[in-house]
Amino acid sequence: MSPAILLSFIIGYFLVLLVISYLTSRKSTDNDTFFVANRNSKWYLVAFGMIGTALSGVTFISVPGKVGAPTGDQFEYFQFVLGNAAGFIVVATVLLPLYYRLQLTSIYSYIEGVLGTWSYKTAAGIFLISRIIGSAFRLYLVVIVLQKFIFDSYHIPFAVTGMICLLLIWLYTFKGGLKTIIITDSLQTLFLVSSVFLSIYFICRSLNLNAIDAFEAVKNSSYSKVFFWDNFMTSKFFFAKAFLGGVFITIAMVGLDQDLMQKNLSLKNIREAKKNMFSFTAVFVLINIFFLSVGALLYIYAAHYGIKVAKTDYLYPTIALQYLGVVPAMVFMLGLTAATFATTDSALTALTTSFCVDFLGFAKGDTMNSKKKVNTRHFVHVGFSFLMLLTIIIFNAINNKAVVTAIFSVASYTYGPLLGLYCFGLFFSKRQAFDKLVPFICLISPGICYFLSSHSTQLFGYTFDNELIIVNGLITMLGLLLTSSAKTKMAVAN
Repeated sequence: MSPAILLSFIIGYFLVLLVISYLTSRKSTDNDTFFVANRNSKWYLVAFGMIGTALSGVTFISVPGKVGAPTGDQFEYFQFVLGNAAGFIVVATVLLPLYYRLQLTSIYSYIEGVLGTWSYKTAAGIFLISRIIGSAFRLYLVVIVLQKFIFDSYHIPFAVTGMICLLLIWLYTFKGGLKTIIITDSLQTLFLVSSVFLSIYFICRSLNLNAIDAFEAVKNSSYSKVFFWDNFMTSKFFFAKAFLGGVFITIAMVGLDQDLMQKNLSLKNIREAKKNMFSFTAVFVLINIFFLSVGALLYIYAAHYGIKVAKTDYLYPTIALQYLGVVPAMVFMLGLTAATFATTDSALTALTTSFCVDFLGFAKGDTMNSKKKVNTRHFVHVGFSFLMLLTIIIFNAINNKAVVTAIFSVASYTYGPLLGLYCFGLFFSKRQAFDKLVPFICLISPGICYFLSSHSTQLFGYTFDNELIIVNGLITMLGLLLTSSAKTKMAVAN
C-alpha cells in the first residue's frame, strides 16, 4: 500500500469530519453547546457513538494482538469485558440517577457538596491527570502506525506526526464541542464496526474459510480459551481477578470519568440516559467478541504464511497493510483512525469542560456563555492539546510494553482514589471528611498500592492485576473514614 494513497485517504477522512463540524456548530458555538450539547442529544446516537469512544485504537490493535501473546492470554480479556458489562449496569442504576438529580455539568461538582472544596479540586485534578495519560496512550497507538506506514516515508519526525493528528482533532471540535462529537463519533463508530467485520471477511477469504469454517478454526485453535480458574494466588488471568477488575475499572473509568458521563448528561432525562447505557453495554460485549476473534484469525493467518512481528501490537497493522491487499488496508486504516480519534476528540472536550467548570468556575453565576468565557474555553482547549502532545512524545521515549497493559495499569493507580472519594460520599453521608487532608490521602493510597503490586508476590505469594483498583479505592475510603468526624444534625439535614 502506497504511503501517498494512505495519506490521501486520511486527509479525505478529516475533510468529512470538518464538514460535519461546520454543519453542527454554525448556529451555536457557546459553552452550553460545547459542554452538554444543550442537553438535547438523541440517546441512540450517544449510545452508538460511545462504542467508538470506549473501544479506541487500543481495543482495535492491542486486544487482537494479545490473543496470541507469549504470556498465554488467549481470550482471557473477555473475562474483563464481562466485568465491564456489570460495571456499566452499576453506572446506569446508581451513578447516572445521582448526576441527573443534581443537574451537573461536571460530575465532580458532587464531591464539593458532600466532602468540600479541597476534595472537589482533588477529584477533578485526578481526572485531568488520568484522562491526559489514558488518552495520550490511546492516541500514541495510532500515531506509531501512521508514522511507520506513512510518515516515515516522508522523513517526518514522530513529534510532528502527533502534532498533525492533534491539530486535525482540534479543528473539528473547538467550536461545536460535544454537539459535534456526538455526530462525528457516531460516524466513526460506524466505520469502526464495519472495519471489524470486513477484516474478518478479508482474512477468511485469504484463508479460504467460510463463516462456519472460521468459527471452527477459532474454536479449535490454541487461542480460544476464555475462562481461567487455576492459580488464584499467582495468575493474573484468574477469572475473579479479571471480572472484578473489569467491574471496578468500569465504574471508575466510565462512571467517575467526565468524558463518557458528559455524553450521558447531554440527554434530555434519566430515562433516555439509562436506555443509552443498557443498549451500549450489549453492543460493547458483542463487538469485543469479534475483536478477539479477529485476533485468533490473525494468528492463524500469520502461522499459515510464516509472518512474524517484533511486538504483538504490530500484528494487525502489518497483516492488514502489507499482506491482504489495497481494500483491506483502507478498511483497516479507516477503523483504526475512527477508533482512536473518537476517543481523543471526546477526551479533549471533557478535559476542557472539567478545567473550565471545576477550576475556573464557569458554572457559577449567570455568565456561562459570555464572550470572555467562550474565548477562555478556546485557550484551554488549545492548552490541553499541547499537553497531550507532550505526553505522547514522552510515552514514545519510555514505553516498552503492550499499550493496553500500560493503560489499565495506570488506571488502577489514578482512578482508585476517585473510587474511594465517591464511595465515602455515597455510603458515609453522616461523616464529614477532613477536607484539607484529602489530597494527601489520595497521594498516599496509590503509593501503597504501587508497593503492594511490586512486592505482593514475595510478601504474600499473591499477584495483583486489574483488581488492584479495588484495593486502591478501599485504602482511600479507609483513610477518609479514619480522619473524618460526625456531621452535626444541621449538616446531615442539609
